[in-house]
Amino acid sequence: MDKITAKQIEAVLLGVAVGDALGVPVEFQPRGTFKITDMTGYGTHNQSAGTWSDDTSLTLCLADAMADSRASGDLLRKTAGNFVRWVEDAAFTAHGNVFDIGISTSKAIHNLQKGLPPTKSGCADANENGNGSLMRIAPLVFYVAGKPQEQRYEITSDVSSITHAHPWSVGACFIYLEYMLQLLTGKDKKAAYLELQKCFQDGRLNIGNNTLSKFGRIIRMDISSLLASEIRSGGFVVDTLEAALWCFLTTDNYRDAVLKAVNLGDDTDTTAAVTGGLAGLFYGIEAIPTGWRESLARYDSFCGLAARLAKKYG
Repeated sequence: MDKITAKQIEAVLLGVAVGDALGVPVEFQPRGTFKITDMTGYGTHNQSAGTWSDDTSLTLCLADAMADSRASGDLLRKTAGNFVRWVEDAAFTAHGNVFDIGISTSKAIHNLQKGLPPTKSGCADANENGNGSLMRIAPLVFYVAGKPQEQRYEITSDVSSITHAHPWSVGACFIYLEYMLQLLTGKDKKAAYLELQKCFQDGRLNIGNNTLSKFGRIIRMDISSLLASEIRSGGFVVDTLEAALWCFLTTDNYRDAVLKAVNLGDDTDTTAAVTGGLAGLFYGIEAIPTGWRESLARYDSFCGLAARLAKKYG
């Protein structure tokens, strides 16, 4: 794996944020009732164009903690602290207000506010497998890169479990990051996907058979061969991972990937944010349309955070 650069990190952070901002105005709108082709504003949350949501805020919370952390326990403590600051002080927001927060994430942060440690704060029931940890996990790829498989899984589980502790949520985050690690080696995205499947099929990567069976369409099938009608785009974490991989694998540039994700409807901002993390990493910063990047709220802060992370992980 080549040296990680500030541009790669910036591409992931901006990839998430641009996808998120594209989806914010049409969040919750059903598929087929709209068509997004460019950055727009207002709509569902009445926010100006370029406004990103909780997806990006929590991604920045994690990335900021990574820039300051020396060990895994430190990372958890700092990330959890940033989550609380986000809720209480509107830190890491686009315009100084929190206008969207998931139910499980809200419960978990309330647990943190009550004094529970981040290893005990997350929701662990099967009916609490929303996409709230997957949507923010992308920067962690730079933290786990180069570590043994068991350690990568443990760190991913710990970070996901601050809000989402069920094995399905942890598994989705782990599969996503392992695919990103394959892309970091320079593989073509199809070759990287095939290698990811082989690693799980032959046991080199393991998340438990019961959990792995939940991701059969990703690991045992070719997710890119499915029709759009077979892809679900609600808030269930497995659906979001499937949709993001499908959008990424069935397009050939950043713009088309995130627009495809948004136009699936329903949880538009998160599907596009998760897709955007992959597409940003693979296609690079130059592939994210300049107008979209520069329209983002607090655009310069992304560049500064990427530079801080590059000093630590580059």
